[in-house]
Amino acid sequence: MSTELTLAIAQIRFAREYTQSLLAEIPEEQWFLQPAGATTHVAWQVGHLAMAQYGLCLFRIRGRADADPDLMSSTFRKKFSRGTAPDADPARNPSVAEIRQVFDRVNEQSLLELSGYQESLLSEPVDPPYAVYPNKLGCLLFCSHHEMIHAGQIGLLRRLLGLNPVR
Repeated sequence: MSTELTLAIAQIRFAREYTQSLLAEIPEEQWFLQPAGATTHVAWQVGHLAMAQYGLCLFRIRGRADADPDLMSSTFRKKFSRGTAPDADPARNPSVAEIRQVFDRVNEQSLLELSGYQESLLSEPVDPPYAVYPNKLGCLLFCSHHEMIHAGQIGLLRRLLGLNPVR
């Protein structure tokens, strides 16, 4: 495995561990709350991270696979895509349990497939290009950067919900 791929995997693991630490103490009943001044909620952030990781680590690298609908439905993907507006009504969203399951399933599948990606595959260009490199490796490297951006939003939501910062 190339050094760059090893680095991408390590960064993806680190970002996910950090996000999980932020989520650990947020009560489920607060996942759909939008504190005053906030335009998002925890559920949307987590659903969006699942959708983005699928796109960056699986779909953009190898295309759609037959098993992908078992990872995430198209309805879920569309609900949390870039440009969508978070809906604070739990009845119009997947449950917290479903969001967490998709978040975990996509991460597990990504890590499983990542270790088998060949360096020659990762040098193939993608459109649109992502940060770092305009190729498939760039997608993998951007995945952790993207997750850390949203982890920051989750951290802010924690504080606005009255929870202590993660130490």
